Amino acid sequence: MASTGMQIFGFVLALLGIFGAMVATVLPNWKVSADVGSNIITAISQMQGLWMDCTWYSTGMFSCTLKYSVLSLPAYLQTARTTMVLCCVLAALGLCLASLGLKCTRWGGGRRSKRHAAIASGGCFVAAGFLCLVPASWFTNEVITNFLDSSVPESNKFEPGGAVYVAFVSAGFLFMGGFIFCMSCSGKRHGPQDMTGYSLQDYV
Repeated sequence: MASTGMQIFGFVLALLGIFGAMVATVLPNWKVSADVGSNIITAISQMQGLWMDCTWYSTGMFSCTLKYSVLSLPAYLQTARTTMVLCCVLAALGLCLASLGLKCTRWGGGRRSKRHAAIASGGCFVAAGFLCLVPASWFTNEVITNFLDSSVPESNKFEPGGAVYVAFVSAGFLFMGGFIFCMSCSGKRHGPQDMTGYSLQDYV
């Protein structure tokens, strides 16, 4: 029962991780304008995301512009787009495999098949966490480097936005969920490995 409970806990963590990664991917506030100097007159806040740039004006109006040109984007932004999308896809695949590998479910085949599915899902979660961590770290480094560069005008200085922190937290959830799924099947195996029937042992 302890192993089953850990699997369920890992599944919940992974679910939170993929939800956070999807939210971070579409949020427009990967970096927000820094309140330095007196450069902000008509605009209260400027935000830039992976797919669009948004501005919140003092009049209460909110406008966003999509980034249509891919080739004009800097390398770190192109990488962030690609890796975040891959993270969501890989994490979704991990969830499908995890649902087959959960010991408390009746689908997914015998115990050996469930064990393989659980380990595969754990690997998907860990890989997805890495794909989520890399763009968040690179993006943060670029924003901070630009902010500390004295040659950059104050009107072009930005700070890491909320989406970056969501990405970091989501990566942590995916890492923990992946490790839990891998560790839940690393113990000693008991009984036949290709059982197709179920008994009380299947839920222990």
